[in-house]
Amino acid sequence: MLVLLLLHLVAALLAPLLVRWWGPRACYPLALVPAAAFGWALARTPTVRAGGAVVETYDWVGQLDLDVALRMTTLSWLMTLLVGGVGALVLVYCGRYFAPGAVGLSRFVAVLVAFAGAMLGLVLADDLLLLYVFWELTTVFSYLLIGHSTERRSSRWAAAQALTVTTLGGLAMLLGFLILGAHAGTYRWSEIVGGPLPGGGTLVAAVLLILAGALAKSAIVPFNGWLPVAMAAPTPVSAYLHAAAMVKAGVYLIGLLAPVLADAGPWRPVLLTLGLVTMIVGGWAALRQCDLKLLLAYGTVSQLGLLAVVLGAGTADTALAGVAMLLAHALFKAALFLVVGIIDHDVGTRDLRDLSGLGRRAPALAVVATLAAASMAGVPPLLGFVAKEAVFAALTDRPLVLAGLVLGTALTVAYSIRFLWGAFATRPDVPRTEPAPAALPMLAPPALLAVAGLVAGPAAAALDGLLGPYAALFGPPHEKLALWHGPTPALGLSALALAGGALLHAVRGPLAPVLARLRSPVGGNQGYEWATHRFDRLAIEVTGATQRGSLPLYLGTILLALVLVPGAALLSTSPWRTRIVLWDTPLQLVVGLVTAAAAVLAVGARRRLTAMLLVGVTGYGTAMFFVLHGAPDLALTQFLVETATIAVFVLVLRRLPERFSARPLRRSRWARRLVGVGVGAVLAGLALVTAAARTAGPISTDFPALAVAGGYGRNVVNVTLVDIRAWDTMGEVSVLVVAATGVASLIFERSRTGPRPRRAEPSAPRADGRPVWLRGGATLHERRRSIVFEVVTRLLFHTVVLFSLFLLFSGHNAPGGGFAGGLVAGLALAVRYLAGGRYELAEAAPVGAGTVLGAGLAVSVGSGVVALLTTGTVLESVKIDLPVPGLGGPYLVTSLFFDVGVYLIVVGLVLDILRSLGAEVDRHIEAAGKSEHGLVVDHEGDRR
Repeated sequence: MLVLLLLHLVAALLAPLLVRWWGPRACYPLALVPAAAFGWALARTPTVRAGGAVVETYDWVGQLDLDVALRMTTLSWLMTLLVGGVGALVLVYCGRYFAPGAVGLSRFVAVLVAFAGAMLGLVLADDLLLLYVFWELTTVFSYLLIGHSTERRSSRWAAAQALTVTTLGGLAMLLGFLILGAHAGTYRWSEIVGGPLPGGGTLVAAVLLILAGALAKSAIVPFNGWLPVAMAAPTPVSAYLHAAAMVKAGVYLIGLLAPVLADAGPWRPVLLTLGLVTMIVGGWAALRQCDLKLLLAYGTVSQLGLLAVVLGAGTADTALAGVAMLLAHALFKAALFLVVGIIDHDVGTRDLRDLSGLGRRAPALAVVATLAAASMAGVPPLLGFVAKEAVFAALTDRPLVLAGLVLGTALTVAYSIRFLWGAFATRPDVPRTEPAPAALPMLAPPALLAVAGLVAGPAAAALDGLLGPYAALFGPPHEKLALWHGPTPALGLSALALAGGALLHAVRGPLAPVLARLRSPVGGNQGYEWATHRFDRLAIEVTGATQRGSLPLYLGTILLALVLVPGAALLSTSPWRTRIVLWDTPLQLVVGLVTAAAAVLAVGARRRLTAMLLVGVTGYGTAMFFVLHGAPDLALTQFLVETATIAVFVLVLRRLPERFSARPLRRSRWARRLVGVGVGAVLAGLALVTAAARTAGPISTDFPALAVAGGYGRNVVNVTLVDIRAWDTMGEVSVLVVAATGVASLIFERSRTGPRPRRAEPSAPRADGRPVWLRGGATLHERRRSIVFEVVTRLLFHTVVLFSLFLLFSGHNAPGGGFAGGLVAGLALAVRYLAGGRYELAEAAPVGAGTVLGAGLAVSVGSGVVALLTTGTVLESVKIDLPVPGLGGPYLVTSLFFDVGVYLIVVGLVLDILRSLGAEVDRHIEAAGKSEHGLVVDHEGDRR
C-alpha cells in the first residue's frame, strides 16, 4: 500500500515533464498508476471476501506515537477500486479531452494524479490523524483542480468556496478526532473498533465535530452550496472528484465510523434529518436546471443525501444497501459527467435548450447515457435498481424516513428523464445539433462504467458475498442483494417512485412556475456569499476601530496587556521573597547601569539617529553580559547582530525625518518610560518565577557530552545549531529567506536578480597617476567621499572576508560558525557599500542576492537529504577522518556543509538588504534628483 502511495507521488512529480514531452497523450501512461491501485485491490479480493484485512504499518513520528498505519477492509477495498478504476479511466479520457498545448495542462495532470494518491491514502489510513492528513491533501488538490482556469473569476471563486467550506469542516473534524482519540486511548481505528468505547458528553461532542467535517466534504445541507458552484472545474474533474472520489470521502467516513458511533446520541438524528433534506432539496433543484452539468451536480447533492441516510442508519441491512448504492452511484454518475464532457467538447454547449436530435446523430453516446441514467433512476436490471430496492427494504421499520426516500427517488427519476430528454431528444423548435464524432478514448471510459452498472445488476448475488463482511460489522443482515426478490413492498415502492418520476416529467410544463417559486429563500451559494460578506464587513469594522495607524499605540496596548494580566498574576507569587543575587562582580553592575541608562535615554531622545544609537548601546550591553558570564560565542553573535542592525537602521533612517515629531511629547515620554519600567519588572519577575518553578532537570545539561559524542565538536552552541537542533535552524533559515524576499519585493520596482548597476566612469587609474582605491568611489559626489575610508576599506575588506571564513570553519570547536561568519562577511560588504556606494557593492558582489540565498538554502537542505540517504536520519552528522600525515589525525564533520548553507543564507540576506534598503533606495533618490533637474535616467540609474 505504501508503494502505491509513493508511486502516485513519483508519477505526480514526473507528470509535468511527461506532458511537456508528449502533450495530453502523457495521460495514457500516467493512467497506469491508478490502474495499478485498482489491480492491486482486485488481487486482494479473496482476502476481503473472507472478511480479512490487509495491514501495513511503518514508523513515522515515534515521539507522538504516530505511525503510517494502512489497513484495507471491505469498505476501503471498494473505495480503492473506485478511486483507482475511475481515476485511470478519467486520465485516459483527459488524453483526448484536452487539446495539445492547453494552458496549465502540466499542472492539471500532476495535481490530478496527486489527488488520486491522496484519496487512496485517505481510504487506506487506519490512524485517524493520518486520515486527516490525507483528508486535507484532497482539499488542497481539489482547490487547485477546481480553480484550474485561473483566468476566469467564476473558477477562482468556486475553488475558494470549496476550500473554505471543506477546510472549516476539516478543522472541526480534526478537533473531533483529537477528542475521540483521547477518549478511546488510541487513534488507531482498528483498535477503537475492537475495544469498548465509553459514552458520555465527550463522545457526543466528538461525534458532532466529526460529522461536521464529513457533511461539509460531502455537500450535505447546510454545506451543499459549494458543490454546484464547483462545476466551474473541467468536466474530468467533476467526473472524478464529484462523482467517485472527493465527495465520497464524507460518506466513506460515515460508513467507516458507523459500526462504532451509530449508537451515539446525535448520530442518527443528524444524519437521517440532514440527509433526507439534502436528497429532496437537491432533487428539486435539479429539475430547474438547463445546464446538463449543473443538473448532474444537484443530482449528486441529492444522491449524497441518500448515501448519508443509508450509511448513517447504522444497521446491517442499511449498511449492505449503502455500500451497494455507493458503488452504483460512482459508476452511473461518473459516466454521466463524462458524457456531458463529450457533448460540451463536440457540440460546444451544455444547455439543453440548445440541443436537439443528438440521440440520432450520436447513437452510441445516447446508449451509454441511457444505461447510466437508467441506473441512476433505479430501472431494472441495472445496479441502481438493486441498490435502491435494498435501501427501501432496509428502512421499512422507519416509515417517515422511507416516505422521504421514496419522494427523493421520484425526483431522481424525474431529473434522470430530464437529462436524457434534454440531451438527446429531438425538438422541432430547436435547430438540429451537429456533433463532431466522439473519439474512442473519450467514449470508452463512460461506456465501460455504464456497462459495469449493467453487469453488476444481474451479478448482485456475487456482489452480496463481496460486500457482506462490511454489513456483518453491524450484525447478521436480514436482506440480501438480488435482482429479484419477488413481489415485495420494496419492489412496489420502486415502481411507485418510477411512476412518480415519470409523472413529474410529463407535467414539466405546468410544473415550471411551481419549480420557479418553490425554492429556498437563501440558496447555499447565496448563504456563503452572505456569510463571507458579513465576515469581510466585520473585519473592516474591527480594523477601523482598533487599527488607527499608530505603531506606538499598537505596541503600547500589547505591553500594557502584558503588564496588567501576567503582572497581576505575578503579584500573587511574591517573587521578591526569593533570595536574589544582584551581581557576581562589580563589572556586571556597571554594565547593567550603562544598559539601563541607555534604555531610559532612548525613550526621551528626539532625534531618530540618537535613539537608534542608544538602543544599540543596550544591545552591546547585553553582549557584555554574555562575556561576563563566560559565553563568548553568544557574545560574538550578539555584537555582530547589533552592528548589522545599526547598519540597517542607518539605511532606513535616510528616508525618514530627522526628528520623531515637532509636537511636545513630554507627557508621552514619561508614559513610555513608565510602560518600559513596568514591562521590565514583569519580565524580570516572570524569569525568576519560571526559573524557580522548574521541577525536572534541563536537557541542556546533556548537550556538552552530546555535542562531542554525536556532533564531534566542542563548541556546544554551534553544534546545537547544526546538529542537535538542526531542524530548528532549518526552519529559521527558511524564514530568513522568506523575509529577505519580502523586503526585496517591497523595495524593488524590477527583478532583483537582474543586471547589476553599471559604472558611468571607467576603472582605469586617474589621470594624475594616483591609484583608484575603490572603483565605485569615483561615482560618488565629492561631499560623500572619504579617501581615508576608501583606503581602509580596500586594505581590510579581504582580510575581514578571510576572517569570516575562519569563523565558519573553526566554529565547530571554537567561537564562530556559519551564522557569525556570514554576519562578518555581510558587514564587510556593508562597509564596502558605505565607502563606495551602490556601484562599489556591485563590484564587491557581482551576483544576485536571490542566487546566494537559494544556493545557501539548497546546500542546507541538500546536506539533510544526503544524510537521510546515507545514514537514514535527516541532518545526521558523520565524522570523516582525513588521511593527512603529520597533522595529528584531522577530520571533517558533515554538519559543516549545513553550516556553509547557513553562511551563504546570512550573506545573501545582508546583500539583499544592502541592495534593497541601500542601493535601490539610492537609485530612487538619484532618479528623483535628476528628474527635478531635467536629466534623463535609464533603467540602471546611469546618467546620459
